[in-house]
Amino acid sequence: MATLEKISAFAGKTFTVWVLIFAVIAYFLPQHFAWIGNYIVPLLGIVMFGMGLTLELSDFKEVFKKPLEVALGVIGHFVIMPLIAFLLAVGLNLPKDIAIGVILVGCCPSGTASNVMVFLARGNVALAVAIASVSTILAPIVTPLLILLFASKWVHVSVLSLFLSVVQVIIVPLLLGFIAKRFFGKQARAGAKAMPLVSVVAIVLIVAGVVAGSAEKIAQTALLVFAVVILHNLLGFIIGFFFARLCGMDLAKQKAVSMEVGMQNSGLGVALATAHFSPLAAVPSAIFSVWHNLSGSLLANIYSRMKDKKAVKPDANPAASQHV
Repeated sequence: MATLEKISAFAGKTFTVWVLIFAVIAYFLPQHFAWIGNYIVPLLGIVMFGMGLTLELSDFKEVFKKPLEVALGVIGHFVIMPLIAFLLAVGLNLPKDIAIGVILVGCCPSGTASNVMVFLARGNVALAVAIASVSTILAPIVTPLLILLFASKWVHVSVLSLFLSVVQVIIVPLLLGFIAKRFFGKQARAGAKAMPLVSVVAIVLIVAGVVAGSAEKIAQTALLVFAVVILHNLLGFIIGFFFARLCGMDLAKQKAVSMEVGMQNSGLGVALATAHFSPLAAVPSAIFSVWHNLSGSLLANIYSRMKDKKAVKPDANPAASQHV
C-alpha cells in the first residue's frame, strides 16, 4: 500500500505532464483512443466518487462560519466564468460548436484540482473547499440554467436533460463516495490514498478520448480554441482575484476565490458536450482540463510569494491536497 501511495502521489504531482503526453499521442494516433469516447461519463463518475471519499462534514463548516464569503465566492464563480465565456463567444464571433463548448466549460462548477492549487498558493484552503463543495452541489440546478441563458443563442437547450446528466455524472458518484466513507471508513481511507492515481488515469483517458474523437476538427480550429481557452481561464483568475479584493477579503481569501473562479470541472463540460451537443463542443473543455492545471500551478507559485500587508496567516489544510 505504501508503494501504491507513493505512485499515486507522483501521478498527482505530474498530472499535467501525463495529460499533455496522451493528448498529443491521441491527436496523432486517434484510431487507438477514439473508443474511449463511449466511456466518458463512467470515467468522470470515478473521479467524482474519489472526491466523495475525501469529503468531510467539516469541509462545510466554513459555510456556517463565513456564509457571506462562501456565497460571494460561489456567486463570483457562477457569474464571472459564464459571462466571460459568453462575451468571448460573441465578441470573437466563434463558430457555433466552439462557442457552445466555451460556454459549457464556463458554466461548470469549480474544478476538482483547485483546492490543491489554493494550498500550494498559501491561500485560505477552508474557504476554497467550501466554495468548491457548494458550487458542486448547486451544479444540477445552476449549470443547466446558465447553459440555457448563455447558449440558447446557438442551440436548443433542454434544462431537464442537462439536470439529469449533472446528477448522474456529479452528484450520484459524489454521494456514493461520501456514503462509502461514512460506512466503510477504514477501507475508504485506504482507497482514498490510491484515488489521485485513479483520478489521473481517468482524466487522462477522458482528454485522450475527446482529442482522438475530434482530431480532424482540432486540426482546423486548434489555434482559435487554445487562444480562447487560455484567455477565458486567465481572465477568470484575474477578475476573481480583484472581485474578492473588492468584497474586502484578505489576501489569502483573494487567492482562494481567484483559483475557485478560474478553475472549472472541465470533465463535466466534456460529458455534457458529448451527451447533448457535439464532439467539437467537447474540445474546449478537454483543452481547459490540460491548460488550467498548468496555469493554476504557475499562478500558485506566484501567489505563494505574495504576502498580505496585514500579515494575516492563511488557513492551511494539507488534507485538501487529497483532492485531484
